[in-house]
Amino acid sequence: MPSFDIVSEVDMSEVDNAVQNVTREISVRYDFKGSNSSVEVKDGGMTVLADDELKLKQMQEILRGNLHKRGIEPGQLDYGKEEKASGMSVRQRITVKEGIDKETAKKIVKAIKGEKIKVQVAIQGEELRVTGKKRDDLQATMQFVKAMGLEQPVQFKNFRD
Repeated sequence: MPSFDIVSEVDMSEVDNAVQNVTREISVRYDFKGSNSSVEVKDGGMTVLADDELKLKQMQEILRGNLHKRGIEPGQLDYGKEEKASGMSVRQRITVKEGIDKETAKKIVKAIKGEKIKVQVAIQGEELRVTGKKRDDLQATMQFVKAMGLEQPVQFKNFRD
């Protein structure tokens, strides 16, 4: 029986490459000369350290641009609260969202069932398995999920005929 999985994954090596590009760009920019601004990857996320809030906002823009170039969408990032670090510096934790949470999964299942497409959807941990008798039904489901406009980007994997 044809099936596919709906997942939300991030390639952490691409995140690491984007952070290295940001570090390189900060080291050559004139407005960051002499500052202690940095970005580092830790525990499935990033920590941004900047001298002040203006530099933090600039670093977020640079980071967003580099991540987008690497195929990581802004919806997969969760920006934490800005905290005061030593002196006048500011720190922010950015976590990378992976997996589909239960509320979003239930929302997707309910929307697919409401669309009356002849497929079955099963929640399996942090991913959804969609099965159907016809390949066309599965492709229609993919198009419908793409058109739903979810805040967290999803990918389709393991399409089996």
